[in-house]
Amino acid sequence: MKLKHLYLLLSVLGICYTWYYNIQYFNSVENANLIGFFQDAQSNFAGKSFGADLTVVCFTFFAFLVPESLRLKIKYWWVLIPLTFLIAIAFTFPLFLYMRELAIENQKKNN
Repeated sequence: MKLKHLYLLLSVLGICYTWYYNIQYFNSVENANLIGFFQDAQSNFAGKSFGADLTVVCFTFFAFLVPESLRLKIKYWWVLIPLTFLIAIAFTFPLFLYMRELAIENQKKNN
């Protein structure tokens, strides 16, 4: 299996795994909404720890994503930023790595 295929598989796993629990949350809470979701996610120190961790991971991802995308001339890289917040970084980070591998392959073919 090529590394790019592993990245794509991890991206699919990232969306399925995170959204399974998101759907469970929204099906189990009365008057479910995003504000309540974020309040519940921050309701104890364990949730706050995960939130802090993901915040740093997101900023680190964006710090890597932007210059690397510009350097490799990856098309539509900017879409990954809103998708990170709308879906999950567990989806967008491996998807970016897949897009990056494709760009590197294309550069090697063209040289």
